Amino acid sequence: MKNLFNGYKLLILTIILFAFGSCQEDFTNRPPEDAISLDAYYSSNEQVNSATNGMYSRTWFQFNNKFFYAVAEVGSGNMYTNSSDVNAMRTFALTGSDPELLNGWNSLWANIAQANSIINFLPARVGPSVSPEVVNNAVGEAYFMRATAYFYLVRLWGAVPIIENNLDYASSPIIHTNRVEDIYKLIELDYQAAITKLVEKTRTANYAANGHVSKGSAKSMLAKVYLYEKKYPEAKTMAEEVINSGEFKLLGGIQLPGKSFGDLFTYGNNNNEESIFALQWKGDGNYGSANNCNTQFGISNGTISTSNAAYGGVFAPSQDIMSAYSPLDVRRKETIMLPGDVYPNIKVSPSGGILTVPVANQIGGQGAGSAIKKYCIGIVNGSATGPADSWAMMDNNTYIMRYADLLLIHAEATLAGGSSTTDTGALASFNAVRNRAGLSSLSSITFNDIFNERRLELCFEGDYWFDLGRIPRAQATAIMAAQNRGNMLSAEYYSPEASDFLIDYPDNDVAKNPLLLEPPVPYIFN
Repeated sequence: MKNLFNGYKLLILTIILFAFGSCQEDFTNRPPEDAISLDAYYSSNEQVNSATNGMYSRTWFQFNNKFFYAVAEVGSGNMYTNSSDVNAMRTFALTGSDPELLNGWNSLWANIAQANSIINFLPARVGPSVSPEVVNNAVGEAYFMRATAYFYLVRLWGAVPIIENNLDYASSPIIHTNRVEDIYKLIELDYQAAITKLVEKTRTANYAANGHVSKGSAKSMLAKVYLYEKKYPEAKTMAEEVINSGEFKLLGGIQLPGKSFGDLFTYGNNNNEESIFALQWKGDGNYGSANNCNTQFGISNGTISTSNAAYGGVFAPSQDIMSAYSPLDVRRKETIMLPGDVYPNIKVSPSGGILTVPVANQIGGQGAGSAIKKYCIGIVNGSATGPADSWAMMDNNTYIMRYADLLLIHAEATLAGGSSTTDTGALASFNAVRNRAGLSSLSSITFNDIFNERRLELCFEGDYWFDLGRIPRAQATAIMAAQNRGNMLSAEYYSPEASDFLIDYPDNDVAKNPLLLEPPVPYIFN
């Protein structure tokens, strides 16, 4: 398992920890590596506060670049692609030899290694003038990141090794996987540790101060974990703590009028009041420091392009999702571009004019007859978009969780597996999301109401595959088997096997650690 453990000697761990530091809230101006010393760099609160900046970007890049969408969105039937490097999940043919699968796996383990280095070594490497509260917050961020990486690993692969200190395995990286229930226990413990250590925040219009996670972020993610475990009372309690704290708000909801659902996905609204946890991209001249979605999504047909690159539109909406939105739902236009849609805030090349979506057979990309709007911000247009780097990547954030998700979790946790509910709290949470979308309130809600609302609200944000994975297999299989997973020219239908709901371990890592294929073993917690 060289990819899990390569470079996990203490020296390399220390380099990882310090190389990603930044003395700015916006993750810029990283100090040169040759100027960093263990004694001097962490001599102030400001330096420790900046030590975790790298945990929000570069180590997540190969997860977010293609893998996340190729599995979670193409696999779920929300996206269509016929690009050979990302289309295996469209037909449920993903194998351990897939390069993007390896990229996603490596990225998650890199996040765990980086978190472990901070958890295990940072407290002993600060000067006497550094506040214990500041150190605690930095360690809390690391617990949060480790829990989040494991939450993805367990939902994608199932049993994986639990590694709390990489040095424990540096000389002997041939280890067993651990049981799924133990991984979920670690995730719970890590988020609980994060809740204890992280600072409380109130998200305001000072977006520059909102980039790092908080106590409320950890509670929100823990509520989601509890929901997956069907621990409904715990999920409800945790969600209500977040709701009652007032830390987060719906952008364009009753508390924040004047903005809209579409504003969530603009560069100028990075780290807005709805953002619970987002990846923070900042192009710095190195590959993997910025967001590639503006190129991967959008329109590029040889005549106009929303991308700063010479190509675009690697992913497109599926035929199935195109018909999922009602005509009154304002989210459709901010999620899916259809012929005739006009976007005044998106500029296109080569003219520099505003985007008017062309007729279906001229949208280009994947022949889907539509294009993805979320995370597509168009060619560089000053402060409206921010810059693009040499690879045409941009600095708009990627959501991992936002407040709308938390509200729908609260509604589902209140339903608690029942057939329907008229609970006023559940309805308030559910209808707040619907009302922002321009839809009328419901007076009673079922699981299917919430499940479908999650798909529409969080489409192209990487949640639907995991939602399908937590409902009965027969029901999920029937949903996906009924999806048109082709493009506008050819309807195609594929039915997943039960084994397709977890993906293969990378062949490279299995060759290095054959124990990955052995039955998982219990983990001994300290």
